[in-house]
Amino acid sequence: MSDEVSKPERYRLYIDESGDHVFRHTDEPGHRYLCLLGCFMSVPVYKAFHAALGEFLQTHIPHNPDDPVILHREDIINHRGAFWRLRNEMVRDAFDADLLDLLQRTDFRVIAVVIDKHAHRLRYPQPAHPYHLGLGYMLQRYCGFLNHISRQGDVMAESRGAREDRLLSSSYEFVYDRGVWGVTKASFFQSALTSRQLKLKSKQANIAGLQLADLLAHPVRQSMLLERGRVPGPLGRFAEKLMPVIETKFNRHLYKDRVRGYGKVFFPENE
Repeated sequence: MSDEVSKPERYRLYIDESGDHVFRHTDEPGHRYLCLLGCFMSVPVYKAFHAALGEFLQTHIPHNPDDPVILHREDIINHRGAFWRLRNEMVRDAFDADLLDLLQRTDFRVIAVVIDKHAHRLRYPQPAHPYHLGLGYMLQRYCGFLNHISRQGDVMAESRGAREDRLLSSSYEFVYDRGVWGVTKASFFQSALTSRQLKLKSKQANIAGLQLADLLAHPVRQSMLLERGRVPGPLGRFAEKLMPVIETKFNRHLYKDRVRGYGKVFFPENE
């Protein structure tokens, strides 16, 4: 048996965010909540998804392969750039249906962590940075899954600028080196993660996993806020069709099938 065949499959977690990480204007709904959204899947599943996404985009948004189309939520909903074709209702309906079918067929899991920065700052005189909180909760759940099935994986996030990249990278390394909150030891994370370094790639790098996270971050955030009565409904046109599919993808307790606290994390929870 070759080394390639005998190696246990590995996983990768792809992270994007919706909202901002700063403690400014946190009493305003648009600035109050930060959502870190992570999608993870095994490498073999990811390879198939990457190829299928490329075929999907070539079918619905024909383009030169040397200049790939990047799946970006805001461009899609605003029909910008290559997505101008979606101004046609029939084209848009076909695009939506095939995209939802692709997501339904792909075996991935979702973890969403929403930080209520306003409540967090009111409760704690020296509040932890939202990135540190969000990554701590997310990595707890990702590494819990990996350790349970005796697998390892790494983590990739979208690059958002020098300052944001440094903050996110330092938060990741803090969790890897020290664990979180004196509750989960560093060894828990180090046994599951293959790298001390967070991988960062730009939106234009044509990373299918980051495109998936970008597509989901805002609608999942709004859906979680709507569940708690924090924002008025309804969700947007596409999000209404998307969320029933994504509800089946949330990380769950491996025995009790519970999503709250596993695939959906809200902090502070009792606010």
